[in-house]
Amino acid sequence: MKTFDYLIVGGGASGLLLAEAMGADPWFGDKRIALLEREAEKQNDRTWCFWEQETDRFKEVIHRSWNQFQFKDSSFATTAQLRPLRYNMIRGVDFYQGWKQKIDTYSNLSLIYSQVTALEETDKGVRVITDAGEFLATRVFTSVGFSEKASLMHPFPVLQQHFIGWRIKTDAAVFDPETPMFMDFSVPQLGNTRFMYVLPFSENEALLEYTLFSADLLEDTQYEEAIKSYIEDLPVRVSYQIIEVEKGVIPMTCNDFAAADSSRITHIGIAGGWAKPSTGYTFWSSVQKTSKLIQAIKAEKSLKMARKDRFWFYDLIMLEVLHQENESGSQIFSALFKKLPPTLILRFLHEQTSFAEDLKIIWACPKLMFIKALWRTGIKKFFGGATPQKYARPA
Repeated sequence: MKTFDYLIVGGGASGLLLAEAMGADPWFGDKRIALLEREAEKQNDRTWCFWEQETDRFKEVIHRSWNQFQFKDSSFATTAQLRPLRYNMIRGVDFYQGWKQKIDTYSNLSLIYSQVTALEETDKGVRVITDAGEFLATRVFTSVGFSEKASLMHPFPVLQQHFIGWRIKTDAAVFDPETPMFMDFSVPQLGNTRFMYVLPFSENEALLEYTLFSADLLEDTQYEEAIKSYIEDLPVRVSYQIIEVEKGVIPMTCNDFAAADSSRITHIGIAGGWAKPSTGYTFWSSVQKTSKLIQAIKAEKSLKMARKDRFWFYDLIMLEVLHQENESGSQIFSALFKKLPPTLILRFLHEQTSFAEDLKIIWACPKLMFIKALWRTGIKKFFGGATPQKYARPA
């Protein structure tokens, strides 16, 4: 049985970010590290977007970058200037390939292709059972959940950010390649928070994602019909071909996913609750959480990344609003973009604002629905939080 100091299960964004961070840090130079990934070749199965001031950190894998975007609802539209921020897009396949190339340069880090079927804790470490044999690790970081997720879904509301996206190529110029559509709420809301998200790559090529923040998923045909309808309503009538398809479901909740952790097993990525609860954005959050996790490992501190700070509380109230009035997302985001600089809104969503700036955001929101949500949520929930659950070992 091969043994490792640290073993990472899952080669998605969080697993690759953590593996590369360990490999690049001299502190881990004498540690035996392995990343277990199910498949050697991944397709372009997702797109990640984030915003920051210009940097070389992800320069080699950024597919497109913009310094403005549009926001729209049924009665309001604006083109928002983002400087000094830039809105960056990374294609999943580019990130997988780029970060695996980085990992290959670290002599103490092994990339093993195998399907992990179970994790079992022993007095010697964690026994990792795969279709390629068994491994033993002192600590395991997994972006794959092996315990019953239902036990983690309380006491706070659980919504989903869910979508289907088409990358299309049209026979006529119809897109503005310099201006993505951040949120287009002019699409029928039908009792939910629904919007179209458009990332243009040229005048005749773009990614269109029909996205919802709601509790229940749709049939695939419903997303697809909404995208078709949106294309039909473009300023120029076009014929098109579908180049790529994306599909995703991301939990939006303030519940404590770290309750599934144990003394030797830490969940990361979406399985660890790393997605931003009120929006579902995951990539930027994973970058920040990875840095904090590395610091905690080196300092021998708690590796639980769950936190109850003021941004957690803002997310909790926002989700309570959407839970009770699921169609209100358009009203909330429209109020923000009508009253505030877009850079302030984006920094708030990345949890980079001061408390004084937070108050500006709060004051711009529709007040009555948030007061009701605050009353329903109650101070007890905020201070009481989720009841920790013991880690359920897989059979």
